Amino acid sequence: MSEVIPTKEVEEKEEVVIRFCGDSGDGMQIAGTRFTQASAVFGNDISSFPDYPAEIRAPAGSLPGVSGYQIQFSSRDIKTPGDTPDVLVAMNPAALKANIKDLKEGGILIVNEDTFVEENLKLAGYTMNPLHDESLSKFLLYPLPMTKLTGKALEGSPLTRKEVERCKNFFALGVMFWLYHRPMDQTISWITNQFKTKPNLGTANILALKSGYNFGETTDIFRKTYRVPKARLPQGEYRHITGNEATALGFITAATLAQKELVYASYPITPASEILHELSKHKEFKVKTLQAEDEIAAAGMALGASFTGAIALTGTSGPGLSLKGETLGLGVMMELPFVIVDVQRGGPSTGLPTKTEQADLFLAIYGRHGECPMPVIAPATPADCFDMAIEAVRLATTYMTPILYLSDAYLANGADPWKIPDISTLPQIKTHHPVGPSGLEPYSRDPITLARPWILPGTKGMEHRLGGLEKQDGIGNVSYDPLNHEAMVKIRAAKVEGISRDIPQLKIEGDPQSKVLIVGWGSTYGAITTAVQQLNKQNTKIAQIHLRYLNPFPSNFKEILDQFETIIIAEMNLGQLAQIIQGKWAIAVHKINKVQGQPFKVKEIVRGIKEILKGDQQWEKKPKRVAS
Repeated sequence: MSEVIPTKEVEEKEEVVIRFCGDSGDGMQIAGTRFTQASAVFGNDISSFPDYPAEIRAPAGSLPGVSGYQIQFSSRDIKTPGDTPDVLVAMNPAALKANIKDLKEGGILIVNEDTFVEENLKLAGYTMNPLHDESLSKFLLYPLPMTKLTGKALEGSPLTRKEVERCKNFFALGVMFWLYHRPMDQTISWITNQFKTKPNLGTANILALKSGYNFGETTDIFRKTYRVPKARLPQGEYRHITGNEATALGFITAATLAQKELVYASYPITPASEILHELSKHKEFKVKTLQAEDEIAAAGMALGASFTGAIALTGTSGPGLSLKGETLGLGVMMELPFVIVDVQRGGPSTGLPTKTEQADLFLAIYGRHGECPMPVIAPATPADCFDMAIEAVRLATTYMTPILYLSDAYLANGADPWKIPDISTLPQIKTHHPVGPSGLEPYSRDPITLARPWILPGTKGMEHRLGGLEKQDGIGNVSYDPLNHEAMVKIRAAKVEGISRDIPQLKIEGDPQSKVLIVGWGSTYGAITTAVQQLNKQNTKIAQIHLRYLNPFPSNFKEILDQFETIIIAEMNLGQLAQIIQGKWAIAVHKINKVQGQPFKVKEIVRGIKEILKGDQQWEKKPKRVAS
């Protein structure tokens, strides 16, 4: 369906933030994802973030059961899903109660008025119906009888009443498609394919979608529609992609570049499970997926696959990474390449399984017994997950080491437009397995990388022993010699530290002449970058660097830190990177921290920087070094 010429006043906007919210069974994730996809197809720049409860089915109508999906779509380059919505679509009183505090004053509020009955109002904690008092007067309120209108559109359908009511998310989506001039073609094709085994349900959802669109076109309650022009993105072919999808495709690409089989062993855990689901769809690329009985078994399977010469991965979240710790130590001792994906979530323990956090940094760098160094890298955006997955495999196979890949729930579930790369621009991944006696020993080392040879089991003339006991340098026999142990510990540490020569140097963004530097890592990139851009426009000069390599750090990191007088570190924990930097280099730093299960908002970074600069009257002078 082509874009319909509007019959009402059209207001052009540079960007819009919309949040869909309702019960966890109301299909808000589907509605948000389809709106995001339609906006990507239209040509807008997009950034989205789903937010849903940990319970599979929380009590209907309750505040804990509210599920949401926020998208920002724009005619310019954007890096976050937006701080606060311009539009809130609330499917019941609980969704309204949980989200109304975030809606901008004067923003559009669309609610399903059919759900605002006494029982639902009571469950949400309302003593009066907010649609009938003055509590929502500062918003543009549009109460729509979505349930009734959906039922009317599906009169004569063979579906049950409950099935008909569940189609109301597509009615709401149709209204939003009309209001913001989104094309429906791609969504209709998706519905047809998604429900091909349930054609009656597919037909009903399409009818509900079109009914919502036509309702917007024919009703008089909306004063105007809104148009967000296409974005001027760099030329190329794009697709909408989540961080977990990009991670999976990146690992498949890395294995293909290495001309090897990919083996992914995992125990299902939120929010990493989608990587397993995505990889399982691509068996044609020599991908093997194994669902293990527990996290320990999954790590052992990945290590075993690496021993046989495969590109080996295991994926988890924080609790599972704790369980994998002993096997990671074994991988470090055996010096075998495999990747451990940690999609971080709120903790400790089960914590907040569907919420985001960056609190596994200490665990990633230090969380193994003995002197057990491992490289740690972290993608910065959902699309960046693709490139950093390839980089993880490249470093693991080049340096013969396990490597930790730190994603998080914000990256995993969030989405970006991803420019599909030209294959010729991708890095080379070269692997080598000795095939016969050549004077090599199991722990002979490359003079540059210090990597030992990747000898496959059963190679004639190159039989060798591997295991968790300390190895004698070179020949690999079990050794209890104290001097040899110290030498091997130092070699393994030097191998990891040497990676700093093989990774990109940091580049200063923002205002390089500023005396103030903000440092971030991982998924904080979008919020920090946008905040820095805003502050520089307001003549508060700020410079920025962003870390994707956390162990070892890029070789020019310390040099850059020494150029600035005030250093601020923003991270979604209580200051783990800040503590590492202070301990490593005795540098005084200021901190902006958030541990709420939600990503940083741009305004929180802006406010934090301003408070630090205002509160530190000596910020223009070089801060004193912490005593070493």
